[in-house]
Amino acid sequence: MELKWIKTFIAAAKTENFRKASEELYISQSSVTIHIQLLEKYLNCSLFQREGKKVKLTDEGKFFLPYAQKLIHISQEGIRNLNRFKQGFSRKLTLGISPFIAELSIPSILNQYVQEHPEVEIEVQLLKSKDIIPAIMEEKVDLGLSRLHVHSSELSCKVLAEDRLVLVVPPAKSAEEKEAVRNPGKLFENKLLLTHNHPEYWDRLLSQIHSRYRNVRTMVVSQVGVTKRFIEEGLGISFLPEIAVRKEVQEGRLLSIECPEFELPTMKTYVIMKHGNSQGEHFLKFLSQFSIS
Repeated sequence: MELKWIKTFIAAAKTENFRKASEELYISQSSVTIHIQLLEKYLNCSLFQREGKKVKLTDEGKFFLPYAQKLIHISQEGIRNLNRFKQGFSRKLTLGISPFIAELSIPSILNQYVQEHPEVEIEVQLLKSKDIIPAIMEEKVDLGLSRLHVHSSELSCKVLAEDRLVLVVPPAKSAEEKEAVRNPGKLFENKLLLTHNHPEYWDRLLSQIHSRYRNVRTMVVSQVGVTKRFIEEGLGISFLPEIAVRKEVQEGRLLSIECPEFELPTMKTYVIMKHGNSQGEHFLKFLSQFSIS
């Protein structure tokens, strides 16, 4: 019995169509037919029955399908583990990181970790903060770096870093724009407020803003990077973590303004993992030496 027969059987079971299975596997339809016939001969049973242009699994086919899937999974896992062994890896660390956090100092930290721990294979999954928690619960990742706090008896959630918020606006060019920068009220009246680029603080902050400025127009922009780009183009203004705009402010592409009239929350970076995850705990101990900036 050959693995290619098994792969063809799984594809045909999923698509219920030999032609679609051939397209998915990049082989001819006749090859699909031959693989199924050879597998049926080897197993001494019929795996499919035809229903017009479709094929349906027989009872024997339904019974065999989970075992076929397990065979492919084991073979693929064996190849991956062999490749790790050949590369000198003895452990694997899977990280789930929000895209915003990944753009900070994480690359340099990971580079140093790799240098100090060449035996560890690292996989980084870029996930939205809301998707990191289920990935940890399902043990798809060992440790998550998220912008969302979590309350769970199964998980450890610690603050790794904090950063203050600033009002971010386009650079002032005209005399009118420079005057507006000195009067945030005019900015809120004349510019769109780009909101919800962070999952935690915007609802509370908007409540403060609306209580002070009644006619604020808002636009939801869910990513910090896109928000910065929109502000550069003059589309609007927003409250962003100072750490997120430091480079653009230094280069003169954005302007940050203090807003003492509001009680601005801080942006927190959380490190989340399941209790007792040794790979996550090892990386957290290393990570704690650094400042996320």
